[in-house]
Amino acid sequence: MPSIPLVSPAGYAPKFAIAFGNSTGGADTVQPDNPLPVTFTPATAPAALTGSTSVSTTVGPFAPAAGRPVFLVLSGSWTGQAQLLRSIDGGVTKLPVTAGGLAYGAYTQNVCEPVWEEAEAAATLYLGVTLTSGNLTYRMGQ
Repeated sequence: MPSIPLVSPAGYAPKFAIAFGNSTGGADTVQPDNPLPVTFTPATAPAALTGSTSVSTTVGPFAPAAGRPVFLVLSGSWTGQAQLLRSIDGGVTKLPVTAGGLAYGAYTQNVCEPVWEEAEAAATLYLGVTLTSGNLTYRMGQ
């Protein structure tokens, strides 16, 4: 198959420059009526990690499905801190998550937000809870 030169603006290929091999050994181009053969099967979400506590504890593990955001819900009347922790050795070592080298995933009030997206299959998440008073209800899920 002859090569297709790039055209102006530099770095962009013409509309039908992408091709893939077909069953007869030829090449088919990608067109609106002939898109790339892509199959997407979203991972099944694991059961959510839910509960409540009135004492300092670490809860988990939560084994997130890859490529989906993890949502954390913290509610109740509590004082203290809840910290998102991550492990890649089955929970033997649990490290606080960081972003740009700074602490990330540490909460001192009720929240409902996406907190993480995991790509490593062996990773599990935990919630480290340090309470000074009250009762914290938590839910980590996808």
